[in-house]
Parts: sequence; C-alpha cells; structure tokens
Amino acid sequence: MLDQIHLLAAVTVLGVLEQAYFLLQVIYARRVFGISPPKISGPPEFERIFRAQVNSSEYFPIFLALLWQAGLFFHQGLAAALGLLYLYARYCYFMGYRASSSKRLAPIYFSTGVLWILIAASALGILHFFLSHYVGLNILQLLTA
Repeated sequence: MLDQIHLLAAVTVLGVLEQAYFLLQVIYARRVFGISPPKISGPPEFERIFRAQVNSSEYFPIFLALLWQAGLFFHQGLAAALGLLYLYARYCYFMGYRASSSKRLAPIYFSTGVLWILIAASALGILHFFLSHYVGLNILQLLTA
C-alpha cells in the first residue's frame, strides 16, 4: 500500500515545510517591523507578507484534500506532479506578494488553475470508482475496446 501513496506523502511533507517557511517569514517580518501579536497591521511591506502567509494557509487544506483524492482515485504520479507545481506556484506567489501586490497575480492564477485540474482529476477518479464499484461499468475497458 505504501508504494501507492509515497509520492503523495512526500508532496504533503514538502507542503508542510513550505507552510512553516511562510510562517517563519511572518515572524521575521514582525521582528523587523516591530509588530507584536496580535497586531496584524503595519507598514505595507509587513501586511503583504502577512497576507501572503494567511492566504496560503487558507488554501492549504483544500490543496491537501484534492492532492490526496486525485492521487488515490485518479493517479498518484500525476497528482504528485501537480502538487509540486502548486507548491512552486505558491512559493512564487509568496515571494511576489512580499515584493509587490501586483506580482502575486500570475502565480495565484496559475496555482488556482492547478487546483482546478486536481478537482477534475479527483471528480473523474471518484466517478470512475462509483460507476465500476456500484454499477459495474468500467469506463476504462469501454474506452480501450
């Protein structure tokens, strides 16, 4: 069974490490700009870093759920590759947002596109499972026949 989920697990660990990095960047920015918790406002430079981290953490559970569903029901390798693309796009988003609010746009659109692909892969995989398990209809056999 582990050979069916090892890539998903690796991408999950990378994602957790990325989230930790973003959090550390907020802690560092708090020290640089002298903003103690629970304050969340300050210079625009701090607010951009803070918003980038919060936004990334808001999307992280959605990403994880889709990564694992697509990997388990559709294809582990494709889901893991898409997961790596998503994490890279999120990193570009964070770094772009910290520089300027306009530099966050292209990476956020790209990462959203990756999420939509993961949604489609998840939905197709789950639909295939339901049809083959409950209806006895194997779409893959029909397509290859």
